[in-house]
Amino acid sequence: MPLTIALPSGHTISDDPARLDHDAIHEFLSHHSYWAKGRARDITERAIAHSLCLGLYTPDGAQIGFARLTTDRATSAHLADVYILPAHRGHGLAKHLLAAALHHPDLATVTRWTLSTADAHGLYAKHGFGPHPDIATQMWRLLP
Repeated sequence: MPLTIALPSGHTISDDPARLDHDAIHEFLSHHSYWAKGRARDITERAIAHSLCLGLYTPDGAQIGFARLTTDRATSAHLADVYILPAHRGHGLAKHLLAAALHHPDLATVTRWTLSTADAHGLYAKHGFGPHPDIATQMWRLLP
């Protein structure tokens, strides 16, 4: 059964894949984000299909936010593609979306959380994220 969280503002957060507005998600990510600009639609679709995704919705049901978790649902999770549409920022909705992701019941045993950000360090720090304490142990492979 899908998880749905009702916020005091009337907004909802849900992990129901049927509610996700794929057109809106792809539009924001491929045209308005710095991290996924130019991402092809089929790549966005595949990422959604193989991830645990949360949508943030207005009281009338329009999707205004998104968060995607790549996870084994046991030990590790990587938070990605998090956004709130600009017209809806500044009302604490990102904090609620992040809390819903971090406390999702399917991720109760996850102890290793990762993410990458160029501009939201303050938001993530409030939820326990920080620089890796031993950066020498971390590696990555980035393809063009």
